[in-house]
Order: sequence, then C-alpha cells, then structure tokens
Amino acid sequence: MPKTAPKRPDAIETAIKAFENSGGVLRMADALRAGIHRNTLYSMLEQDIVERLCRGLYRLSDSDPLGSPDLVTVAKKVPDGVICLISALAYHELTTQIPHEINVAVSRNSEPPRLDYPPIRIFRFSGKAYSQGIERPLIDNVPVAIYDREKTIADCFKYRNKIGMDTVLESLRFYKDQRRINVDALLDYAAICRVTKVIRPYLESIL
Repeated sequence: MPKTAPKRPDAIETAIKAFENSGGVLRMADALRAGIHRNTLYSMLEQDIVERLCRGLYRLSDSDPLGSPDLVTVAKKVPDGVICLISALAYHELTTQIPHEINVAVSRNSEPPRLDYPPIRIFRFSGKAYSQGIERPLIDNVPVAIYDREKTIADCFKYRNKIGMDTVLESLRFYKDQRRINVDALLDYAAICRVTKVIRPYLESIL
C-alpha cells in the first residue's frame, strides 16, 4: 500500500491559506500580522513549503513560476510605492527600453524603502502627482500599484531631462499605435505635473 503523507500541523495549514489569500507571496511583517508565528515560517522554509524571494519576503514553493518577480517583490516590499516612468512604460508596452532597475514613486515625506533586491530607483512625488492615476493590475496574482498609461506619459514629460526626450517621444508614438487615445486624461495629468505647455505641441503633432 502507498504510504500516506504525514498530516501537516494546523499552524502550517493555516499559514498556507494565508499565503494563498495573498497571491502566494507574503512579507514577514504581513505573515506575523496574519497570526503566523515566526517559527512556523522558518519551519515551512526548512521543509521547502515556502522559499525566500529576498530578505523578509516569502513565497509558496509550489506556486507557478513568477512572470514578473521584480514587480511582485517591489509591490510587496514597498507597499506604498507606485511603479512609474520607465518601468511603467515597459509594463504598458510604450517603450523599447529594458529597465535595469525598477522606477518607484513614493510619497515625498515617506521613509526611504529598504530593499536589497531588485535594484530600484526612487522618485519622490507629492500631492495629486503621487495619488492620481494609480491602477492595481494583478501581476502573478499580486496587485501591483502602477500609474496608468496617460499618467505615465505625463510623468515622463516632467522627468524628461532624467529619462531622455527620445524615450518620451517614443512612448507617445507607441501610445498612438495602441489606438486607445485619451487626450483629456493626458492634459489633466499634464496639468497635475505642470507640463501642459510642454506636452501640448507634441500632442498636436503626434496625436
């Protein structure tokens, strides 16, 4: 007769359910708040029930491979961060650039995030420039805060000296090719980012 797998302790079963309810990924702090004892988590790690993505971030080992592990890690480790600029362009397929670091917007007065991996570049936004235009698509079953297409383009115009005007104009061309144009939203976000005078001529010539 085949051997029956030993029954897992209730604490581990409860912990697995907490992981599943969080898309298979949990920070240590969130695990503790969910009632998972630190020793339970370490036991799960020793038994290969979970794996460590980076310091303080764990994932169920039998989950499907992550398609975007860097975005998921940033979403979990920097819960108040919003994916922005080049990283947001890449997500929305508005650039040919391959980001070598994750661009993350945080509130101007927030504590600087501590993250050993992946490499991130922090941009401090304030007011509506930080809070408006956020969407939370599920990426690998984890909600990831990221600025929508129009807000991202407005942000890129604002930071054009840092990311390069060629990248900004390329994003506009890709935006036009996607055939889902919302000029009103672009101008609303441009006003928030204080780049209306800069962006309007390009909208008229490209869109």
